[in-house]
Amino acid sequence: MNSPRRSPHVDWRALVAPFERSCTRRSLLQIATSVLPYLALWAAMLFSLRVSYWLTLALAIPTTGFLVRSFIICHDCGHGAFFRARWANRLVGFVTGLLVFIPSGGWSHEHARHHATSGDLDRRGGGGDIWTLTVAEYRAASRWERLRYRLYRHPLVMFGLGPFFVFLLNYRVWRREDSARARRSKVWTNLTLAAIAAVMCLTIGWKAYLMIQLPLIFLAGVAGIWLFYVQHQFEGTYWARKGKWDYLRQALEGSSFYKLPRLLQWFSGNIGFHHIHHLSPRIPNYFLERCHLSSPLFSRVKPVTLRASFSSLRFKLWDEDAGRLVGFGALKTAS
Repeated sequence: MNSPRRSPHVDWRALVAPFERSCTRRSLLQIATSVLPYLALWAAMLFSLRVSYWLTLALAIPTTGFLVRSFIICHDCGHGAFFRARWANRLVGFVTGLLVFIPSGGWSHEHARHHATSGDLDRRGGGGDIWTLTVAEYRAASRWERLRYRLYRHPLVMFGLGPFFVFLLNYRVWRREDSARARRSKVWTNLTLAAIAAVMCLTIGWKAYLMIQLPLIFLAGVAGIWLFYVQHQFEGTYWARKGKWDYLRQALEGSSFYKLPRLLQWFSGNIGFHHIHHLSPRIPNYFLERCHLSSPLFSRVKPVTLRASFSSLRFKLWDEDAGRLVGFGALKTAS
């Protein structure tokens, strides 16, 4: 792509400003086309248990699509972009967060750190980043540290165990660095989820509840982790040390334009326009594409296609000398 460094005088803030507004009608319509179909399909999965569990699992696929779309609403609420009123963002964010077992208040605070540090090699790990070592750091690591890192970056661990660990365990506990708001968010979310689980066990039975909820958490978790992965781990992505880190570059070069088929774009709430989202998190998801098309500065960003995105799985380390992501095989080549 043409680097933003070649357009130093472009006022990108003026370009995104017209789209940094919510539309109550569109927000309510998105809730109606996301949360309501999800709940209806969840009920259909329950009734399908009487027919065949294979039918239940088949229904889990479209249900997951609406669950992912509901998460995008939670995500936008966390950025204060879905409604004008703060209370509305917090309320809808809390409810949609429950659907994906996420404490919306704490998660949004953590996610804000991701936006503030994305692409910064000296501030890695903020907001649930996919942890990435440099080649030099990996070489200097102990055998145990290398093994742990390789396990973490293995697809079977990241996308197999990852969904259950992240959504069922990680979001249930708090850490020392959590703010008071994040802790309150986790407590209220945990209590509400416990109440929902209790009601479900008393009404439909614990077995039916788990047979429905676990596949949904797994599939939605795989989709969520994959989207988060490919949005920053792709050919030509941008990383820099803090002194050379540039906000515009981390957005337009360090965050992917993930060009998905229309149906997947709809279910993922336009989050493929991640370069626009990182440039301005205040733009609601339903205006991301319109903003992308509004200026050559944005539309000339090279897209990552669905087919090409799978090659991102080979990236494991950041090579500071070459300025690019590499796989573990590059260690043998360089030695």
